[in-house]
Amino acid sequence: MTFTRRLSPAARLMGAGIVAGALLGPMVPASAQQQDVVFLSTQLRPIEEAQKVRSVILKGFPGKVTYLVEEPPAFDVRMKAEGQAGKRTISLAGALHGELQPLVASGDLTPIDDIAAKLKDRGIPASLMDLGKLGTQQQMYIPWMQATYIMVANKKALPYLPAGADINALTYDQLEAWGKAITEKTGKRLIGFPAGPKGLMPRFYQGYLYPSFTGGVVTPFQSAEAQAMWAKFKGLWQYVNPNSTSYDFMQEPLMAEEVWVAFDHVARVKDALTQAPEEFVTFPAPAGPKGRGYMPVIAGLAVPKNAPDAAGAAALIDFISKPETQVKTAAEVGFFPVVKATLPADLSPGIKLIAEGVDKTQNAKDALPALLPVGLGDKGGEFNKVYSDTFQRIVLRGEDIKTVLAAQASVLKGLMEATKAPCWAPDKPSQGACPVN
Repeated sequence: MTFTRRLSPAARLMGAGIVAGALLGPMVPASAQQQDVVFLSTQLRPIEEAQKVRSVILKGFPGKVTYLVEEPPAFDVRMKAEGQAGKRTISLAGALHGELQPLVASGDLTPIDDIAAKLKDRGIPASLMDLGKLGTQQQMYIPWMQATYIMVANKKALPYLPAGADINALTYDQLEAWGKAITEKTGKRLIGFPAGPKGLMPRFYQGYLYPSFTGGVVTPFQSAEAQAMWAKFKGLWQYVNPNSTSYDFMQEPLMAEEVWVAFDHVARVKDALTQAPEEFVTFPAPAGPKGRGYMPVIAGLAVPKNAPDAAGAAALIDFISKPETQVKTAAEVGFFPVVKATLPADLSPGIKLIAEGVDKTQNAKDALPALLPVGLGDKGGEFNKVYSDTFQRIVLRGEDIKTVLAAQASVLKGLMEATKAPCWAPDKPSQGACPVN
């Protein structure tokens, strides 16, 4: 499979308590500052993944690298605090599109058009390179790796698909009919969502449900289309395993057969697919009246302004962007190439299943990309809470849909005005804060 992507872009997020102004996170030893390329990342943070970066993915790089990880809020504070203090320790920054965006306004990134020119032969899609300009005329980051969210089904569920349904082109009506048939035949609710405390369910609302039914995320929050959408999702939920409100990762309930059909980030179903690839199929999330909403997750590599080792950072970007390194990244951590790279025939069957799910999602005829939120700064958690609270009130508590949407729209409007965040795709561009109609 060749990964040349035509997508637009942008998983994991959580909050971290930070003391503003302090250079937080793991401090870099003086010897490392002098000898190593210090690489700070919001991605691949879990211990196992970070160790794979250090010992496998970066193996063979001719220089020395100190790989550090931070949660997104701490990353933002550290990057800006080092810039303000004039004591930069970080030479390379790796983060999601929306996490790098604010660093342009604060002047903490340096243009890297020279690096981009040297990577022209890597086959990075022009659409992704344009995203890396972050709204400027210069290259501010080089695309690093990509992921998204997919659906996974145990093959035991396939006989219950509605007649004539194409699993790779399902609608939400068909997903509900599928869940109903499974429940009627087995007596169990076997659809699952990651709606637990640390699950990525807000990304389902923002990247999949809202775009598919309303064509937007923020502006049509309380529209008639949104009201119909919540009614539809409430109908689907009667076939969803009630334990979904405790699921953070869907790989465990899939492996335990607590659920037969699940939605989650590719990295959070990876273990199930690699441990028992013969038991599962992967496919895109359903489509609604406006298209098949999906959330591409794009991480980029940027060089901070006044980086202590800009040359080392450039060399590391070159190494990470090589097809063989990109393939190794896919094999080890389940994030897929942004460069033109053919996955090897002997790749794990489970990783191939993820690749197939990603490919079908991105190349669906009715694909509707919805970017990760941009411009919210440290308010990302509050933004997610608006959607989670709406779900809980309408679907779990049975409150009136129109009343709940009006109340939550007021909260959302205040949040957008406080952050002055302009609209991001698929909402129409705005001058100033994204409007909530």
